[in-house]
Amino acid sequence: MSIVNKVRSFFSLDTKTMLLFIEAYIYLGWARLLLFIPFSRLAPSLGAQMEETTNSQTLLNKATLSRVHDAIQIMSRHTFWESKCLVRAIAALKMLEKRHIESTLYLGTGRDESGKMVAHAWLRSGPYYITGADGMERYAVVGKFAKYISR
Repeated sequence: MSIVNKVRSFFSLDTKTMLLFIEAYIYLGWARLLLFIPFSRLAPSLGAQMEETTNSQTLLNKATLSRVHDAIQIMSRHTFWESKCLVRAIAALKMLEKRHIESTLYLGTGRDESGKMVAHAWLRSGPYYITGADGMERYAVVGKFAKYISR
């Protein structure tokens, strides 16, 4: 799709969706910049280390979670920087935090088909996986960060 068609498609969206996509793009960029900070300094901003938020279902947030998921997925394909799993998870975490929705960021390690060590990150809110759900079962959780809202 040419840049003209992309711009035309973007401006054909309703204002609420355009603003959500712009917000996702900004948070993806901000999350990418955070990767230049040593993880030991970044970790406290991700939430309570080695804790998880509740897994209970809240139907009130389901539509918001879906919109954030879609915005992150779509906009991460259109960044000029690399927006892989950790960048997506951090951006979504911050978008949910802004909306006063709890979430848990997971970090996992595993081995790929060639036996090489690989890492993955994903984000869960309630029973819903916002980012990184594809293939997460192949990874052992080595870190988790609970972003509580009411604390």
